[in-house]
Amino acid sequence: MKKLFIIVIALSIIACVSTQAIRKRGEIKELEPPFAKKIPYETSIHDTVLVDNYHWMKDKTRTDPEVIQHIEKENAYTDNVLYHTVDLQEQLFQEIVGRIQETDMTVPVRIDSFYYYWKDIEGEEYSLYCRKKCIPESEEEIIIDINELASGYEFFDVSNLVVSPDHQYVAFTFDTTGAERYTLAVKNIDDNTFLSDTAYPVDDVEWANDNKTLFYTTENESGRSDKLYRHILGTDIKNDKLIYQENDGAFYLWIYKSRSKEYLIFTSGSKTTYEIRYLPADEPLNKFKVVQPREQGHRYYICPHIDEFYIVSNEDAENYKVMVTSIQNPGKENWKEFIPHRDSVSINIDIFKDYMVIYERENALEKIRILDLNTKEEHYIDFPEPIYTIFSGRNPNFDSRTLRFTYESMVTPYSVYDYNMQTQEKVLRKQKTIKGSYDPSLYDQERICATAVDGTKIPISLVYKKELFAKDGSNPLYLAGYGSYGDANDPYFSTSRISLLDRGFIYAIAHVRGGGEYGKQWHEQGRMLNKKNTFTDFIACEEYLIKEHYTNQDKLVIEGGSAGGMLIGVVLNMRPELCEIAIADVPFVDVINTILDPSLSATISEYEEWGNPHDKIYFDYIYSYCPYQNVKAQHYPHILAFGGFYDPRVNYWEPAKWIAKLREKKLDNNLALLKIQLSGHGGASGRFSYYREVALRYAFVFDILGIEF
Repeated sequence: MKKLFIIVIALSIIACVSTQAIRKRGEIKELEPPFAKKIPYETSIHDTVLVDNYHWMKDKTRTDPEVIQHIEKENAYTDNVLYHTVDLQEQLFQEIVGRIQETDMTVPVRIDSFYYYWKDIEGEEYSLYCRKKCIPESEEEIIIDINELASGYEFFDVSNLVVSPDHQYVAFTFDTTGAERYTLAVKNIDDNTFLSDTAYPVDDVEWANDNKTLFYTTENESGRSDKLYRHILGTDIKNDKLIYQENDGAFYLWIYKSRSKEYLIFTSGSKTTYEIRYLPADEPLNKFKVVQPREQGHRYYICPHIDEFYIVSNEDAENYKVMVTSIQNPGKENWKEFIPHRDSVSINIDIFKDYMVIYERENALEKIRILDLNTKEEHYIDFPEPIYTIFSGRNPNFDSRTLRFTYESMVTPYSVYDYNMQTQEKVLRKQKTIKGSYDPSLYDQERICATAVDGTKIPISLVYKKELFAKDGSNPLYLAGYGSYGDANDPYFSTSRISLLDRGFIYAIAHVRGGGEYGKQWHEQGRMLNKKNTFTDFIACEEYLIKEHYTNQDKLVIEGGSAGGMLIGVVLNMRPELCEIAIADVPFVDVINTILDPSLSATISEYEEWGNPHDKIYFDYIYSYCPYQNVKAQHYPHILAFGGFYDPRVNYWEPAKWIAKLREKKLDNNLALLKIQLSGHGGASGRFSYYREVALRYAFVFDILGIEF
């Protein structure tokens, strides 16, 4: 164990800041917001002068005393303003964690002669990764105890955990700050020791079939994964073979093994274009071969199946089609159509020895179609509710007839099913336990539609407690939105959300354009020069919910995170009077300055979502909606913003600058609070510390709306 932490110290060479410095709280005698000092900073592009009075927050490093002092003041001010809610926060926290089955385990997955699973222990922040042999009365082996590894750290995240084919070693990556700069570690499971084999900063890792060769990708200084290496266990990392380097700043690298375990699949991809290489996993010293060279705008995925590649391609098929070709001749000129493109249905696939699983999305609803590759017969899996969310579970075995998937809705807790693709029998293996008096029959969910300014119908998913629902405008309503990158914001179950529903809240998700609820078309209508549709769609949802008396503007809370935080920022500039409270989580609010900075990892790849601001057409368009640039001298609702001090995607200075400018410009006395956490983009890493963050935002909402606990 000591060796692992020596590795951490040696390899985690990142900008650090004293935990104690950020954590400590000064005494504030008067509750005056910490107005940030203004230092004008001017840049010019396309004859537009950008004046940024708070650029200094970005220009300085994370270790700069002035930055640390400002964040301390912001955190202290927020803590002081919300001090009277401390008891409420604790009550909410205890209520939320009181619903959790603290000692629990996942449904075991059989891989060869072992069952693997994750396990939680009462009172522990993190999980244990365990296994048992597939024989009666076998003893449990703890492979990785994250609680032990995380000791002494504010943040600890384990990712990319893969067991060697002979089950002797486990390779994984870990991050101790939230900056998403991961260190590779390898453990000998049999003797419970860590090897000296390590690398930093690592993204993906995968084993070849010889049990001694590892392939891994590394990041450059900006945080983009741009190199693929081959490592032989027991050798010096300095001698690792560089297999591939990606020089295009829009492309990232990742590697994984096919379900058949025959091939290592290596992808170089941007947001619009993919290029895939493959290598027999039994031949790690050979060269990867290209399936189809990159072509701008062509995204494709491969699913190896015995002697064939099934290929999911968007060429002349924006919602994707399925092609098939021989492994010996994988180039596009040899592809034959297997499943044609449909305008109204987007698809993806999974491959087993005898079955193809086709995941479809139509009318903002997911479906699973099963195709027997031998008989060509097919059928759909039935689901009981009108709105729900499904995901593929862990299915490592190529020759299996059982498909594991997860199912949940806004009233049905997260559930794991095994589905026999031959007999069509569906078995519930596990449903998340909600301790206490939760009864799904007491709640209702529905999908309604608002009408956008151009006439497009925008779905809204709702959930509420039946006995507390009154369509007379009296219910407080919590409206969430995202709408970017083609990611669908699907209806899901939340244990903590029950604390809202049981106090009369309606919880709603606005499925605005820019997401993927209706396939690629929905994304296209909310990106690049169509991006403003995302914002006006959300406003249309606010207006509809008020007009139809689901709530009123004095009881409406809006929330979004990351690109969804950008959505919140834009909406507040456009129509601040529609809501009483806004919560922005790691909000991407300084859009124009961020994507003008080539030193940030995602900048070049982001051009394919927002547009390249070096082109005046895109610069003018982005500038016209950028939340930070468009803060006005007007009234704003109460605002609570969160940032992650080590967040590499939306850096801490974006919410910090935004709140500073809001305080400078706004004409009201409503709260504008900022909380910078010692974490990354996803917030706290521990399961209990995460719920403390939830309790904080709920207490903020309850206090302002006068909701009694």
